[in-house]
Amino acid sequence: MTDPFDLDAAAEAPPPNDYLAALNQTQGQAVEATEGPLLVLAGAGTGKTRVLTTRLAHILLTGLAWPNQMLAVTFTNRAARQMKDRVAALINRNVDDLWFGTFHAIAARILRRHAELVGLKSNYSIIDSDDQIRLLKQILAAHDIDEKNWPARGLLFGIERWKDRGLTPDQAESAPESDASAFAHGRGVALYRAYQDRLLALNAADFGDLLLHGLTLFTRHAEVLERWQKQFRYILVDEYQDTNVAQYLWLRLLAQSHKNLCCVGDDDQSIYSWRGAEVANILRFEKDFPGAKIIRLERNYRSTAHILGAASGLIAHNAGRLGKTLWTDPGNAGEKVVVQGVWDGDEEARVVSDRIEALRRDGGRLDECAVLVRAGFQTRAFEERFITIGLPYRVIGGLRFYERQEIRDAIAYMRITVQADHDLAFERIVNLPKRGLGAASLRPVHLLARSKGISLAVAAAAIVETDEIRPKPRAALKTLTDGFERWRKLLETQPHGEVIGVMLEESGYLEMWRKDKSVSAPGRVENLGELERALGDFESLDDFLEHVSLVMDMDSTDDNDLVNIMTLHSAKGLEFDSVFLPGWEEGLFPHERALMENDDAGLEEERRLAYVGLTRARRRAVVLFAANRRIYNQWQSSLPSRFIDELPEEHSLRRSATGLYGGLSEQAVPWRARRRAPAPEAAARAASPAGSPPIGSRIFHQKFGYGRILASDGDKLEVAFDKAGVKKVIDSFVEPA
Repeated sequence: MTDPFDLDAAAEAPPPNDYLAALNQTQGQAVEATEGPLLVLAGAGTGKTRVLTTRLAHILLTGLAWPNQMLAVTFTNRAARQMKDRVAALINRNVDDLWFGTFHAIAARILRRHAELVGLKSNYSIIDSDDQIRLLKQILAAHDIDEKNWPARGLLFGIERWKDRGLTPDQAESAPESDASAFAHGRGVALYRAYQDRLLALNAADFGDLLLHGLTLFTRHAEVLERWQKQFRYILVDEYQDTNVAQYLWLRLLAQSHKNLCCVGDDDQSIYSWRGAEVANILRFEKDFPGAKIIRLERNYRSTAHILGAASGLIAHNAGRLGKTLWTDPGNAGEKVVVQGVWDGDEEARVVSDRIEALRRDGGRLDECAVLVRAGFQTRAFEERFITIGLPYRVIGGLRFYERQEIRDAIAYMRITVQADHDLAFERIVNLPKRGLGAASLRPVHLLARSKGISLAVAAAAIVETDEIRPKPRAALKTLTDGFERWRKLLETQPHGEVIGVMLEESGYLEMWRKDKSVSAPGRVENLGELERALGDFESLDDFLEHVSLVMDMDSTDDNDLVNIMTLHSAKGLEFDSVFLPGWEEGLFPHERALMENDDAGLEEERRLAYVGLTRARRRAVVLFAANRRIYNQWQSSLPSRFIDELPEEHSLRRSATGLYGGLSEQAVPWRARRRAPAPEAAARAASPAGSPPIGSRIFHQKFGYGRILASDGDKLEVAFDKAGVKKVIDSFVEPA
């Protein structure tokens, strides 16, 4: 039997070429351009996976390399497995010797063979995040640093960012000052060094070390680098726009010899800077690899012409991009992107659910519908609406709103406030945030509760008046029990939504998440704000808790035909017939935090995120914004996102509720005129002082009812409403009472 990968035999027999027949012209060019550095700019839905797998098959079938001379790097193990299976199917041969894997998996394989050069043994262990936190807590304690003030998770976040940038402790010491280096009054680098030393002593590495040690091997041991450069004659990288600095440096070193590096990516879909991704890596490819060839895949096989036109018009406003324009068959125009304004978040959820039900009546499947939100807290309104009308759904990439850790914790606080004998809730939060109330401190509480037949909360309130517990934990427990007593009394006179806000603040629970440096922490704070907002929909706290119990008790369905709810970040790589994009308002999308932290770069990433959302849609896309949102139980007026202005009018259809932004209906005037110029009636009032409601006059607002104007600032009014309190509203929303 002949060797299926005998290079000489392959050279004698002409390779089959039917695998190229399924490619379009530019895809074929990307497959056959095998020599030298190549960047394939693959737009959404342009068949990049087909190009990658066919390119690998082409190199093998033309005898350019053995399987073990090829390296294919992906970002997920699932993608690596799928690519391997597709290549094997294309050439009808086993490809087990081909190096498929994620950056970390490949780096770990290489490190195993040279572990001793970085101070490890070949049988080193890879620790997970829980072990990292445990180890960092030990280091903080050894350095006499209070973990309450300087959480281990915050230190871990800083260390991970250093490793994403390929910085060892020595290099971090000379790097520009950052939040990480300022940790514990400037002791961040020293703690990083202690952490790395401890890992070596344990013969362990974390995930960041796999690449960091790889860089050390390649830069300090020329013979190791040369060995792997010789082995990998062809390197292919998927999702190159998502690489961080360490991954970029690692790849660049490996590709220096043969220079046959093919990177596939889309600069317009780089949306993960918060986890270390650097869009600059793909933008400077030509500079890093002189003579590099760039091939643009622009023929889209997913979306209609109107969806592509809207997405392309939007992303064209980004300055930091290499540039491409997606297109499809002229006969595939499809529906225009609908931009719909609504009064508030509840109406937004109603509009979406009505549209989905209409699609189902017309024969559409629910699993071909997706609601893509910018922030996790937005899912609650849609979940509540879908539950109310019996529309089955699933949350992709996360938990349902009331299943999330921070929501369960807050609800536990609420339950004890109204139901002191709820022991499970008490046990959940008694030491959350940490109060020094461990098992030993709470043992007398449990003994008293069992002996007297009383609840833990009642036992705790009694035992803090004794000396059964040491002074420090006794003081912490008394603060908590006194807090519950105080919050119960507040419920008798104050709105329950406000009381819960006070409780989350005074208990330290909100502050715990504000200090948390993990990527998920800001979203958890937003979710707690949305929880406070939800409380306003119920007459009492008891009613709300009963509602939550009923929602949590709903049986899950085995039916796969479910509406999909997820964040925009979770949606990348997916596609649906119908996509609904709610919350396109200034401050929410683009998100205020992204703009504050990263200025123009943050705005451009937010715009790329909007582009990703639009290009998930195959047949229809609906963008929604609300004129009013209730944030932390307070109504706030909002303005449509600037991204709405950037959608080309020839590809979008604009709608709004009567009276919204001047009451303009579909495309009566450009949308930007509604945002940047006063509505006709507002302009008339501005031209005639007599027509403008003076300060002190009574007015009526569709949402907040009757009130009196306290002050004005341009087109914004500060109004004391009879029932809703003091609010700021747009003048075109009000009319004389």
